[in-house]
Amino acid sequence: MKTKAVRMYGEMDLRLEEFELPEIKEDEILVKVISDSICMSTYKLVKQGKKHKRAPQNIDTNPIIIGHEFAGDIVKVGKKWQDQFKPGQKFAQQPALNYKGSLASPGYSYEFFGGACTYCIIPHEVMELGCLLPYDGDSYFEASLGEPMSCIIGGYHANYHTNKQNYNHAMGTKADGNILIMGGCGPMGLGAVSYGLQFENRPKRIVVTDVDDAKLQRAREVISEESAKEKGVELLYVNTAKMADPVQELMEITDGHGYDDVFVYVPIKPVAEMGDKLLAFDGCMNFFAGPTDNQFKAEINLYNVHYTSSHILGTTGGNTDDLIEANNLAAKGAIEPAVMVTHVGGIDSIAEATKNLPSIPGGKKLTYTQFDMPLTALEDFEKLGETDPLFKKLSDSCKAHRGLWNAEAEKILFEHFGVN
Repeated sequence: MKTKAVRMYGEMDLRLEEFELPEIKEDEILVKVISDSICMSTYKLVKQGKKHKRAPQNIDTNPIIIGHEFAGDIVKVGKKWQDQFKPGQKFAQQPALNYKGSLASPGYSYEFFGGACTYCIIPHEVMELGCLLPYDGDSYFEASLGEPMSCIIGGYHANYHTNKQNYNHAMGTKADGNILIMGGCGPMGLGAVSYGLQFENRPKRIVVTDVDDAKLQRAREVISEESAKEKGVELLYVNTAKMADPVQELMEITDGHGYDDVFVYVPIKPVAEMGDKLLAFDGCMNFFAGPTDNQFKAEINLYNVHYTSSHILGTTGGNTDDLIEANNLAAKGAIEPAVMVTHVGGIDSIAEATKNLPSIPGGKKLTYTQFDMPLTALEDFEKLGETDPLFKKLSDSCKAHRGLWNAEAEKILFEHFGVN
């Protein structure tokens, strides 16, 4: 079977190509990819090429398919898995495999397994690890966004708090506590807000910082302070660039208590150092943002580590349980992965969008791999709709859903391009 895929040959060398897939083995599964959202981690991979720890050293002759936030339909099932999976099923997948200590992962390491393609082959280790998941949601894009949401969920679960009685760690963010999400108006930060409003350890307050008024305004539009209040959480969006003394003013929001859980969503040294200063007693700071510089450092207050039990960790990726939770919550409408999405495009847009990801404003770039379409901002739909009936329909659909991408808009695209 032929597939069309975006493959990496080296640093910043991505090519959209058509080639023949081998016949699947009895322990493999052939899938049709429908949606693939673009992750900043893929940009970091492409920036580093074979220097990246997950990239094979022979990519110049055996290129890998990029993309790891993908979903679609099962097409053909090898004999070994025919009692578990059937052709026609929708699937989601967890790319953080860690199979027998290997760093190999879809979108980074495999010649025939990745998301930026029309068809790919899922190898045996994915099923052995339980990382291929049947998916019953209405839309494909929410299954694609299940992967980044699982990373967010993993961060919430990995934070911990201690006590002096028996030194046991209470896992998760502190119930009825103060959460600070720094640099939180990007796609992942908004996902973290959406999840925090319904987490079982629900906080009393979530404070989200940024330095861009436009991003702060969009955040308020997609997750309002009023909607958070209805769920029993005080939500505040603040521009720290407009504060004379950000540490003092952020501390005053908590009446001097500090923040029980701090998530740093941007790899900027002063932001990390500010987060450390804002920790409450037994506060936990999660350095969530992945820097490209392997020598990235910031100062922390070790006096507080010793005397006030403040502590720091970092999380990357989520596990299969986190992905299952993400998909279940999205299917129930308890979280809204759509708050992440600001652009939509086709398979022909993936290579350039990936290579230029840091310079493209907005949040998640969601792509559909079964057709060509320029990468287009949701906010541009209305203007384009004045002359293009497709974008008029898409604009009307998004307006009906608070400006967010949605299952109806996805179906409009599928009908227009003949995806079935």
